[in-house]
Amino acid sequence: QGQLVESGGGSVEAGGSLRLSCSGPDYLFGRASWAWFRQAPGKGREGVAVIGPGGRDRDYADSVKGRFTVSTDNAKNTLFLEMNSLKPDDTGMYYCAATIAMGYVSPCPIMRTPGGGGVGHWGQGTQVTVSS
Repeated sequence: QGQLVESGGGSVEAGGSLRLSCSGPDYLFGRASWAWFRQAPGKGREGVAVIGPGGRDRDYADSVKGRFTVSTDNAKNTLFLEMNSLKPDDTGMYYCAATIAMGYVSPCPIMRTPGGGGVGHWGQGTQVTVSS
C-alpha cells in the first residue's frame, strides 16, 4: 500500500487555527477519493471531510462545516485540511485516508463509511489538541 504521512498537528487555544497536510504517492492524486477522519480519546473514528478525485466535490461533517476546508494539490501530491475557529471538541488524532474507486468524480461511498471501514490507504495520524 502507498504510504500516507500526515503533519501539521499541534496544540492551540480555542479559536485558533491549524493546517494539516498529508503527503502520498503520486499515483493516488487525481485518481483517489480522499478523506480526513478523527478519533477523540475514548470515542470511535469519525469522518470529518471528504473530497473527490477531481478536487472539486467536497463534503463535511456538520460539526465542522464553515470552519474546516479540505483541498488537494496534485502537483505537490498533498491533501490539506485547513481548520479555523477550533473548539475543544475538535481535539483528537487526525488521519488522512485514500481509496481508488474508478468512475467517481464525487467522493466514492467508501470514504463516507462510519469509521472508515473499507478504506484502502491510511496515514499514521497527527494529534490536534485544542484547549479552552
